[in-house]
Amino acid sequence: MSFAALLLEISYTRVISFKLYYYYTYLVIGLALLGIGSGAVFVAVSARLRAVSTKMIMGVGSLLAAASVLLGFVVIAALPIHTALIWEYGTAASYKNVAVLGLLCFMLFATFLSIGVMISTLFGRGAERIDRLYFADLIGAGLACVVAVFLQSSLGPPASILLAGLILAVTGLWIVRDESTAESTAARALGGILAVGLAVLVAAPGLIPDIRTEDGKPENPGDLALESGWGPVFRVDVEDTEPAVRLIYHDGLIGSGIYRFDGDLGALTRFDDNFRRMPFDVLEAEPRNELIIGAAGGHEILASLYFGAESIDAVELNPVTHKIVTDTMADYSGNLADQPGVSYVLGDGRSFLARQDKRYDLIWFVAPDSYAANNAASSGAFVLSESYLYTEEMILDALEHLSDDGIVVAQFGEFVFDEKPNRTARYAATARSALEELGVDDHRDHLMVATTPSEAVAPLSTIIVKRTPFTADEVDRFLASVATVPSSVPQAAPNRVLAAGPVNQVIDLDGAELAAFYDSYPYEVSAITDDSPFFWHFTGFGDVLSNIFDPIDRRDPEDSVGERVLLLLLGFSAIFAAVFLLLPFVAIREAWRELPAKRSSALYFATLGLGFMFFEITMIQKLTLFLGFPTYSLTVTLAAILIFTGIGALLSGRFTDRSRSVTPALWLILALLTGFYQWGLTPLTEALLPQPLAVRIAVSFLVLAPLGLILGAFMPFGLHAVAGLSSRSDEYVAWAWAINGFFSVIGSVLTTILSMTFGFRTVLFAGLTMYAFAVVILRAFAGQPVAETPALPDPLELDLDGLKPAPTAGSPA
Repeated sequence: MSFAALLLEISYTRVISFKLYYYYTYLVIGLALLGIGSGAVFVAVSARLRAVSTKMIMGVGSLLAAASVLLGFVVIAALPIHTALIWEYGTAASYKNVAVLGLLCFMLFATFLSIGVMISTLFGRGAERIDRLYFADLIGAGLACVVAVFLQSSLGPPASILLAGLILAVTGLWIVRDESTAESTAARALGGILAVGLAVLVAAPGLIPDIRTEDGKPENPGDLALESGWGPVFRVDVEDTEPAVRLIYHDGLIGSGIYRFDGDLGALTRFDDNFRRMPFDVLEAEPRNELIIGAAGGHEILASLYFGAESIDAVELNPVTHKIVTDTMADYSGNLADQPGVSYVLGDGRSFLARQDKRYDLIWFVAPDSYAANNAASSGAFVLSESYLYTEEMILDALEHLSDDGIVVAQFGEFVFDEKPNRTARYAATARSALEELGVDDHRDHLMVATTPSEAVAPLSTIIVKRTPFTADEVDRFLASVATVPSSVPQAAPNRVLAAGPVNQVIDLDGAELAAFYDSYPYEVSAITDDSPFFWHFTGFGDVLSNIFDPIDRRDPEDSVGERVLLLLLGFSAIFAAVFLLLPFVAIREAWRELPAKRSSALYFATLGLGFMFFEITMIQKLTLFLGFPTYSLTVTLAAILIFTGIGALLSGRFTDRSRSVTPALWLILALLTGFYQWGLTPLTEALLPQPLAVRIAVSFLVLAPLGLILGAFMPFGLHAVAGLSSRSDEYVAWAWAINGFFSVIGSVLTTILSMTFGFRTVLFAGLTMYAFAVVILRAFAGQPVAETPALPDPLELDLDGLKPAPTAGSPA
């Protein structure tokens, strides 16, 4: 069950990113937790469910879960929606799309509901074996993380979702295979049909219904795509738009292009008046070694070859795009990867650079602002891989890999440069910070900026940074190059008075004046670091809340759309969680009031829900650079934490009777680990970065193992404690799961907001604080005597060996 549930979560993040936009993937983990937690609540409040045998709940529940997977995917894939219209407050379109988004949320939620019923049944009826059950639950989830990357690329997310349904259907059929009741016979018949249908769809993905992307993605090629593929970073589609170029779409949005090339470099005269010539004009000689980060369809490779680059390392993150350029459409692109001097590499640009010993004359960051999701599962949506390319640490690393006269070039599309050149200003601020860290005398001598208008896309800015001061000749060549490109404007250059505006203020101001500018500027454009690498986060949440009811320009991705979506999802999560996790307890309010230590137990499981999310998400981010791919960080970190948390849960059974004395010691170890993660992990990972991937994965498991072992003990300790407080252990365990689920749902979004506002370091210490509270609170209710509470009708106990209802007291054996 847990294997299927995690596979569903990971796969749905990719589907939702493609159907909507990347920031809506925050929905998935919260709604998955909500569905599973709500299943526990329904077990607690439903006398009928408690009267059903464990075997029937597991068998029929698995089949219902499989059916909900199929139905949920079909509905979600087909739903028409235009999320941008949500922000046109007070209109019929706004109300309609909020309702459609609510329906989509409900279908995701319902997919996990039966799984929650089954997990709660096992835990509630096997309270004395919670440590073993929790171990199995987390091991299954961890194994799903291990195979998820392979399945996303080989089967694709839609087929992976249906595979999870098939696993549930086969499990249900196996459980009820020997039952002879009319209900079980009907379940086998319907389950058999369901399993066959799911198996056919998984085996023949072409039969799976297409996903209708939201109406705000009109350019998505859909059936017109020449080539399509699901990768670990985003869905890629290629459209043949005109004879000389094919557009590459990333999650339904235009990402780059692949150009027809016949091998004749002399025919590429279009670059003579193109902004791509600027870096080569600044350099006195043709670059011997060049690095392109974000190579995509290879247009910058063509430009580099045209301008005489001798050796080009071109790095592309997405395996699907890499395959298109090197294999599927290699003939169309003139076999770019096989051109003399070209090395077209699959990998993460930052990790690739860190492993290089060579010096580059040109390091070129090619505007990789796709706004696509970073392969999010439970928390991978919480960071964009491109963001780590623009931090102070990355720019510093790039500068240190330059030759004496080498340059770093970054290019960005700006929505409206004259009014809010946010991307350019933030990159300039971050580059300034990196130069100051490098110890330069005057950063103004190391930065140049130009802008180029475009009718087809957003105006583009070119930022050039040099480790040594620009010479007068280099400045002159830069200005001459800008003049060659039609309508381009020089914005900043050493010892030249050029355009005024935010970018120049970021470069020219110092001290108190610069701080005052940052405070007064309506957007956040200060330098970013690895601790908070949210490059695209230009509007603070306080400002968003103060203007939450003001209309926004839905065409502008920087007009607080992402921040508003996070707050919207936080609201959806809170409402769904309150309705489906807490409100049902009204049905058993008389008995629930009699449960002892509700306040302290609620606080305990709330702190665990928040604290676990704080640690999990932060560690995913901290290992992204080390492992080289956001996908690897997500799956390796989740797998390691879940597996070792499961082992920790299993081992905790030896200390259940001493939980009040053991947990303080565990917290002290957790505090030491937190200190290591804050100050010792980065030097370790930097030293081991050149090692093969297998070694880095093994080190990641070793680093995360003690964290998982410690965190895994707290939940079983709490569940054992509440199960021993009352004769109504089933209901109390469900109450605990509900509280933990509620705050995990809230925490899945809240953690992102806190990280974007305060940074990962603060969030990690917040996680440590949550577990400190948990240690204190557990002492308040663990070990209290059992209180007799009113019993609901005849809840069955669990026979874990035979999955049959054990006889209750007074009944025949």
